[in-house]
Amino acid sequence: MQRYAARAAAVLGLVAVFCTGCGGSGGEARSARPSGSSVPPSSEPPAPTKAEIAEKVKNALEERISADEEKLGSGVDSSCSPSSPQLFTAKCQAAADVTSDAAALALREIDGRTGFATLDASARKVQAAVRRYESMGCATEPAAADIRRACLDPAAVIAQGFSDLRDGANLGLAGK
Repeated sequence: MQRYAARAAAVLGLVAVFCTGCGGSGGEARSARPSGSSVPPSSEPPAPTKAEIAEKVKNALEERISADEEKLGSGVDSSCSPSSPQLFTAKCQAAADVTSDAAALALREIDGRTGFATLDASARKVQAAVRRYESMGCATEPAAADIRRACLDPAAVIAQGFSDLRDGANLGLAGK
């Protein structure tokens, strides 16, 4: 029995030698990191998560879209709707400008981040439609039937723009 006690004392002595700096009543080991190499806490806040970024984008865009949509309408209620008598007027051009600005805001907010493919595509589609609408002079009451017909497609995209941007922002929450 004395022999086992001697071995136990020797083992405890070795543990004590290898456990320099151990603290606590149970002899728990401290961090394996030497005390001189501890990393000070960063003074910068942690980078936002993808979900936080998506929520920020959605909120910024929703605030803008809701205000513009209330003033200018959307879809069939838009002055750019293909069924609207204002399609070939400055009123549709004003709606096109505001919708393009909302698309530009969306692109600035996502700033090339991954997880916003739908919003990116929608915003670029809206901006391309506005450029086509403008380049064909659609807001100047074009007389030529072929130009008026050609104005219908970009005008429809513009009329649907707020809804498409909102859908894109919502899908951004899902990383799409």
